[in-house]
Amino acid sequence: MDPAHEKPTGDVPAKEVSAAGLSHSGGAIPAEATSSRPPSSNPEKPADNSSIDKTEEKINIPDADDKQEDPLAHLPENDKAIIKRQIDIPDVKVTFFNLYRFASTLDLVLVFIGVVTNIISGAILPLMTILFGSLAQVFQDFALNKISPNHMQSEIDRFTLYFVYLAIGEFVMCYVGTVTFIYTGEHVAQRIREEYLRAILRQNIGFFDKLGAGEITTRITADTNLIQEGISEKIGLTLAGLATFFTAFIIGFIKSWKLTLILCSTVVAITLVMATGSSFMIKFNKKSLNSYGEGGTVAEEVISSIRNATAFATQDKLAHQYDAYLAVAQKWGTKVKMSIGVMVAGMMGIVYLTYGLAFWQGSRFMVNGEANLSEILTVLMAIMIGSFSLGGIAPHTQAFATAVSAAAKIFSTIDRVSPLNPDSEEGEILNKVEGTIELKGIRHIYPSRPTVEVLKDMNLLVPAGKVTALVGASGSGKSTIVGLVERFYEPLEGQLFLDGHDMSKLNLRWLRQQISLVQQEPVLFGTTIYQNVCHGLIGTEYENATEDKKRELVVNACEMSNADGFIQTLPEGYETNVGERGFLMSGGQKQRIAIARAIVSNPKILLLDEATSALDTRSEGVVQAALDAASKGRTTIVIAHRLSTIRNSDNIVVMSKGEIVEQGTHEQLLEKRSAYYELVEAQRISAEKDDKMAKEGISDESEPDDDEKLKLTVTRSHASGKAPEDPEDRIKLSRTGTGVSKSSEALAGREAEMKQSYSLSTLIRLVASFNKTEKIPMVIGLIASVVCGAGYPVQAVFFAKSIVSLSKPPSEYDQLRKDANFWSLMYLMLAIVIFIGYASQGVSFAFCSEALVRRVRDNAFRSMLRQDIEFFDREENSTGALTTFLSTETTHIAGMSGVTLGTILIVTTTLASSIILGLVMGWKLALVCTATVPLMLAAGFWRFYILAQFQQRAKSAYEKSGGYACEATAAIRTVASLTRERDVWATYHTQLEEQGRKSLFSVLRTSSLYSLSQSLMFLCMALGFWYGGTLIRTNEYDMQKFFIVFAAIIFGAQSAGTIFSFAPDMGKAKHAARELKNLFDRKPEIDTWSIDGESCPSITGSLEFRDVHFRYPTRPEQPVLRGLDLTVKPGQYVALVGASGCGKSTTISLIERFYNPLVGGVFVDGREISTLNLNEYRSHLALVSQEPTLYQGTIRDNILLGCDNPNITDADITAACTAANIHDFILSLPEGFNTLCGSKGTLLSGGQKQRIAIARALIRNPKILLLDEATSALDSESEKVVQAALDKAAKGRTTVAVAHRLSTIQKADVIYVFHNGRVVESGTHRELMARKGRYWELVELQSLEKRQ
Repeated sequence: MDPAHEKPTGDVPAKEVSAAGLSHSGGAIPAEATSSRPPSSNPEKPADNSSIDKTEEKINIPDADDKQEDPLAHLPENDKAIIKRQIDIPDVKVTFFNLYRFASTLDLVLVFIGVVTNIISGAILPLMTILFGSLAQVFQDFALNKISPNHMQSEIDRFTLYFVYLAIGEFVMCYVGTVTFIYTGEHVAQRIREEYLRAILRQNIGFFDKLGAGEITTRITADTNLIQEGISEKIGLTLAGLATFFTAFIIGFIKSWKLTLILCSTVVAITLVMATGSSFMIKFNKKSLNSYGEGGTVAEEVISSIRNATAFATQDKLAHQYDAYLAVAQKWGTKVKMSIGVMVAGMMGIVYLTYGLAFWQGSRFMVNGEANLSEILTVLMAIMIGSFSLGGIAPHTQAFATAVSAAAKIFSTIDRVSPLNPDSEEGEILNKVEGTIELKGIRHIYPSRPTVEVLKDMNLLVPAGKVTALVGASGSGKSTIVGLVERFYEPLEGQLFLDGHDMSKLNLRWLRQQISLVQQEPVLFGTTIYQNVCHGLIGTEYENATEDKKRELVVNACEMSNADGFIQTLPEGYETNVGERGFLMSGGQKQRIAIARAIVSNPKILLLDEATSALDTRSEGVVQAALDAASKGRTTIVIAHRLSTIRNSDNIVVMSKGEIVEQGTHEQLLEKRSAYYELVEAQRISAEKDDKMAKEGISDESEPDDDEKLKLTVTRSHASGKAPEDPEDRIKLSRTGTGVSKSSEALAGREAEMKQSYSLSTLIRLVASFNKTEKIPMVIGLIASVVCGAGYPVQAVFFAKSIVSLSKPPSEYDQLRKDANFWSLMYLMLAIVIFIGYASQGVSFAFCSEALVRRVRDNAFRSMLRQDIEFFDREENSTGALTTFLSTETTHIAGMSGVTLGTILIVTTTLASSIILGLVMGWKLALVCTATVPLMLAAGFWRFYILAQFQQRAKSAYEKSGGYACEATAAIRTVASLTRERDVWATYHTQLEEQGRKSLFSVLRTSSLYSLSQSLMFLCMALGFWYGGTLIRTNEYDMQKFFIVFAAIIFGAQSAGTIFSFAPDMGKAKHAARELKNLFDRKPEIDTWSIDGESCPSITGSLEFRDVHFRYPTRPEQPVLRGLDLTVKPGQYVALVGASGCGKSTTISLIERFYNPLVGGVFVDGREISTLNLNEYRSHLALVSQEPTLYQGTIRDNILLGCDNPNITDADITAACTAANIHDFILSLPEGFNTLCGSKGTLLSGGQKQRIAIARALIRNPKILLLDEATSALDSESEKVVQAALDKAAKGRTTVAVAHRLSTIQKADVIYVFHNGRVVESGTHRELMARKGRYWELVELQSLEKRQ
């Protein structure tokens, strides 16, 4: 397995991660809250409350030596064995024949047929050389008057018929050979895909913690495609190539063994040239890909945090960083293309040298009587065909090696024995389940984090039918208990009992069917709501019930989970599709559907792992009520960060560092005034008594509110695809009398943005504009191309002259040797000229196309960063899609650059000059031969096009089914807890079957074209020889005329056909150019490049929203703000609170001018912000968001990104860091400000990242500070430190803060309470509490007063 996958985080060895900044109490996610993520992504660490500073302020810079150590070295043998069993993957040695492990008998029979037919089809090609030689001999005999005209005609007819027979044989063999291999390749690969998915679904969860979800995705899509490539048409092509090679040399050795041996030097030369060339290519390509990869990481980081880059106007700085990597990549890329150019030049040179050698040496053998003309020509042609067929095999062998290495990884998973196999029938099944769970002496370590002991000697009894709650700091082992009850892991010591039966003896599938799990981040599958809830019925007696019965159960479950209400309001009700991973639903909706899924089967045991922590107070109340109803009469284990949710539990267990500290009811524990009491205090909000010190809250990993959530999901991937707006049609509307909302009126007036279509000439001009500076190399390349193209007709003249000189009668042998020597030297001259031509063409175009790709990438990246946020919200512009666009489309565009132009020039020069030469020499034959040119060209083009099609089809065919399999494996915990394994496999199997049927038809069609292209050449040559022979017989032509015309046109057309293989795909290039032109021409409505707008060198910081209406462009049916009025005075600290989806985060986005309001306006200092200069206006703002974004680079670089001012002193940086409470921590690091943050800041903890983000905001010295839930993702410890930093930062400037946790904003000057996109209450904390309105209700919901 490649080492990158073994480490939980990219830059830190696994052993170190637990100590790394990522993991302590300040992790960006409460470590316990991640039961749905592989634990490896954020190691738990017992929270040490006493030493908050010590835990918070550690970071570790990995040691080089740590990589080699065995992470399990410190464990006793027994523990080691248990952990190894859960994560070890066997090493499987795979040979090529193992790829056919899963083949059926029919597959193997077809493979055998394919092998035979391909060998025959390969052997047919060299047989043509015998005919060629024999016909030349007939012409010579006729010229020397050895045979009569009639005898000559009958010979010509006989050989012409042989050509036709060869053509038919080639067509049939090629067709059968291609179809059988493609069919078996597809079928065997399908079986491997199915076996792999089946194997994946039966693995234990520990196995997935070690692998990223991405790795499985790669295996199931890319790696199985690689195997399919290795066992499909490439085997046929290779066998045919080998057959051609051996047949050609056998023919050569039979005809004239001496000459054949001498010409074998060609093979050696070609092999050497290719080997040297490709070794350079591989070396340079690796370096080029590395720097593109690093550049790609920069691009991905920037695009995924585009709001941050926009808010801080760092686009230009970040684009410079990206360009620095592109410059390095350009250097190596140029070298790659140069080596290709020189390699092609070498091959072309060798061809002409071989002709020269053959005629020179052949003439000597002829004079000595050791060979005749027929033999010399047959040997020459055979060697040429044979050696080039060998060259064509090399690329395919690569595919076999790749297939074998891909199979090794896949087969190792298929052969792995899972210690916890949900598919096995072993283990006992109880007749009746009460639901009492008991843990005895449990000790547990996560296989992915062997250094941390998560549970130590845990004894716990969970009585049947009662609610048991687990509370404690992050990393105390709460989620671990849930994982052990579900048997996701094996404990190192101790046992778990269900009703007194040892769980490890029970059947795993059956056990999981008795348990329902609701996780913090519920995973829904991409199907309807009804189907999602039905997944909960798998394994129950209702699994195969009638539709009506199922529907009744589903509706009941949804009513219980409070989901029925919102489902009924949806247009399609229960048939609404929830989108991939449920992205079309808000957090609260997903959670309620997940709860319905959990209770629909009426399980005996219900596990709730922070089921409400991702919700805001309002949705939480609804979901909590649903959970309370659901847990009645079942054994329930609840994990909660928010203590208000578990007040009514039958038993509350307080945990710390993997041990139980105390347990009892809410009242009993409060009276003890111990750990639980402290947790409650930490979360209490000072209700009436105005405490001098506002006490801070405890983590609840608050989710972005729905409205923010929408932005995130849309940015991640899917938008509803509604038309975005057209800037011209921005309308300001006054209040209208009808019942239509203002927003919908404003939206109705907008036109959809259309993708433009461009003419080819426009696109070519666009591409040319990027190569303006490379005019000289361009011209050199184009001249060289013309020279190369003229090579063929010149060679045709030399060829004919050489044959004529070898046709002299014995009396003129002296002259014959002289002529042969002369023409051989001419061939040497031609070889040198052609080598220089191809080499200079290759080198100059290498230079141009790499410069082009770099400029296009740089411009495309800058154009992306120029776009407004709405652009990134759209489904088609997810981070993944845009980074892929940058890496692939920009390279495709090279297909329209000089290289292609060069290829076209070579082809046109070759064809034009050959045809002109033919017409001048003998117009009759020339016209007949020219008629075959389109066919020859088409055949050459078809060959490459269809081979490319085969590969393309194989790839795209499996995208959909691959996506389905990935969705299931990414949510493996959910699949396992629902025991959906067989269900997932069955669906996957059906998808593949359907795919296989479809592709069989397309293969039958395309293979016929391919086979036709292979056999056309024989027919064209037959026509040429037959007609030419007739002309010679009537003495209209002599041999010289015939061979010049024939060689020029037929061979010229053939070579022009093969050129297509060098031409990069034009179609892709055109598509890429169109996409780029669209991107470059898209002028966003809110344009960061624009210099328009009033200047605002300074502002006082007063803000006002006047009747603002807003909807997200990607979800125009969903009103977000409906007439928002809001005023902020300079220097005020204003807090926005309210339920999810009420428009708090949207308000922040509108202040930053990420969007324009549909109606109404946002005013700063009385001026509407859309009239101000955008960049100047944003320079007065600073944004600190929920997820702090850091980029690769040092802490200093990251802080400096906050400011454009070049003359910032170290004192300024120090001041900003001190204000952000992070200065001392930075100085405590060995490298200080030069410490690297890692990709996306992974080397720092959540709290540290957040404070660096604050320092970055403060270095701008902003007039307005925007805090969007800046502390919600932190736990209590880090939150105190960060909150203190924020309070300090807010002094003396206007601050707008959004908070879910009300304890953080009690000191605000004004609190605005939002509801449904309007402000419903405002005032200070005390005023609002006294009013007992909506704010009071929110506080009450979050408060944990011990009710009297």
